Amino acid sequence: MEQISKESFNEIVKSGRVLVDFNAKWCGPCNMLRPILEEIDGDIIKVVSVDVDSNEDLAREFAVMSIPTLILFEDGNIKKQNVGFMNKDDLINWLNN
Repeated sequence: MEQISKESFNEIVKSGRVLVDFNAKWCGPCNMLRPILEEIDGDIIKVVSVDVDSNEDLAREFAVMSIPTLILFEDGNIKKQNVGFMNKDDLINWLNN
């Protein structure tokens, strides 16, 4: 799962379906979600990671108030957003509905 910054963000989410994981290293639920996201990355959807401590401006731009926050982009547009941990089955259902 690729770590991205504000500089590369727009280029990465501008085409196709991309799931952006806003997280932090110290966040317990983020650390529980990370292996699930790594498992589906590239197989089900492209997943990228944004560390909110290193990218405060980006977190603020998308009004990320709690983590983990997942934002699904399709061709550069936000399609849906979820806050908190999800197991793999719930995450796949959320992505597909």
